[in-house]
Amino acid sequence: MQLQPIKFAVIGFGHIGKRHAAMIRENKFAELVAVIDTDENLKQIAEQEYHVAFFKNLSDFFASNLKVDVVNVCTPNGFHAQNSIEILENNCHVVVEKPMGLTKAECEQVIYKSLQAHKQVFCVMQNRYSPPSAWLKQIISESRLGKIFMVQINCYWNRDERYYKQGSWKGTKDLDGGVLFTQFSHFIDIMYWIFGDIKNINARFQNFNHAYTPFEDSGVVSFDFINGGMGMFQYSTSVWDKNLESSITVIGENGCIKVGGQYMDKVEYCHVKNYEMPQLAPINPPNDYGNYKGSAANHHFIIENVVNTLNGSSQATTNALEGLKVVEIIERIYALK
Repeated sequence: MQLQPIKFAVIGFGHIGKRHAAMIRENKFAELVAVIDTDENLKQIAEQEYHVAFFKNLSDFFASNLKVDVVNVCTPNGFHAQNSIEILENNCHVVVEKPMGLTKAECEQVIYKSLQAHKQVFCVMQNRYSPPSAWLKQIISESRLGKIFMVQINCYWNRDERYYKQGSWKGTKDLDGGVLFTQFSHFIDIMYWIFGDIKNINARFQNFNHAYTPFEDSGVVSFDFINGGMGMFQYSTSVWDKNLESSITVIGENGCIKVGGQYMDKVEYCHVKNYEMPQLAPINPPNDYGNYKGSAANHHFIIENVVNTLNGSSQATTNALEGLKVVEIIERIYALK
């Protein structure tokens, strides 16, 4: 099938918005046509470095009648849902960074609008493309471990004053939402994608050294999987200086697996009955934001998936219902505060 070129715009031109723009430009079947941001200091970068039109808001952009197929939402978390709805109302597809919204109700409104407009909503959960994550998904889908007894997820990261800069949206209740939304929703997604929904949730929260934020920096969450087995999710952004690990350990009837490393990028242990570990493809490096690092830089897979899906040769890697489910799980956890 001959792929048709897909025209993109990006709203929110910070670190992650620039990454989206770069990945769009690298895909030969994608074209970046505009950047939208409230910061007019970015106008010169958009026009001179990216050679695209610059707009201060979505209203001005759509009033220009510039042809576009998809708008990528890279704004602060609290704007994701309302930006997505406005884009859908203007008959464009949406690529929305995590989280899809800060409440289940917001996400439902986005889905309702997408159905009305007959447009796709692609949720960015790029860790699904990580070779260890994809491999673990396959192992569980093939039931190679038999019954799942226990799943332990540890996410121990550094986010300090270098990250929570004064005047930034990060660390605010209405635009950030909390560390499960901003830092660790990728790993909630991986857990849900591989093992399914959870029930019987219990949680404890603590703010150890982020008194300047209105929410916790650490938590211990226990639960049961609806499909069977116990789970534990432990997280913290109080690690000194740099990230420690993001790991998932699975104990099953027929073996045990641990995927670890700083970014869930290494298979550290695999001992499974009648199974030989295959050679996995190398993982991409983490996103580098200077003083701190984030999840793997897999955004080119997202753009490729959007292009292929809109050309009818693929399906959304993370659809809107899955994006909603991640938000709903986080909302249920936070309801225990």
